[in-house]
Amino acid sequence: MLTIHHLRLSQSERIVWLAEELGLDYECKLYTRRADNRLAPDDFKALHPMGIAPVIEDDDRVLGESGAIMDYIVAKYAPDTPLVPRADHPDFADHLFYYHWANATFMTNGMMALVAQAMGAKEMPPFVADRMRKSWAIIEKRLGEADYFGGSQLTTADIMMGFQLTTSRAMSGTAIDGMPNLQAYLQRIGARPAYQRAMAKCEPGMPPKLD
Repeated sequence: MLTIHHLRLSQSERIVWLAEELGLDYECKLYTRRADNRLAPDDFKALHPMGIAPVIEDDDRVLGESGAIMDYIVAKYAPDTPLVPRADHPDFADHLFYYHWANATFMTNGMMALVAQAMGAKEMPPFVADRMRKSWAIIEKRLGEADYFGGSQLTTADIMMGFQLTTSRAMSGTAIDGMPNLQAYLQRIGARPAYQRAMAKCEPGMPPKLD
């Protein structure tokens, strides 16, 4: 039995969304952040040596890391899913780029900004601000070229990108005024039944940040 351990307000929502898109039989266990420091509670940290989200259990295997979990679930439960374009598909390269760029660059930019803030910086370091500006420009441009980051249809690249564009943005207060392509994209995502089911399980009572 596949169990997804979801820490509320974290990127583990990606895994629940993936499971819903694939129509998998799974259990979602919710964990609430600590009130004193907003970090994961001890029972969540005990699941995996890193102590961070996401984490899954599948039979006797415990696995962390968003990309690794997505690759594992797809390979084991849905190897023929259109959520992962084949090498001969015209969207293959773009899908790969955004699938990896989501955490390797885009989310890393946000983490650098958080670290700078935690260290007392009054404003974002110039090189971080430049990386953030470039990233948001890439997003808006891409969504003017294609309906999805992965190309003509939803792929796991979109599922990887989603957290930073929705829940994370709700926490940071980042506005997307002047980004009509991204705004339209988020409405397409929000209309997906699988996304709606996932967010209802992950963040009950909290409407997704889609504007």
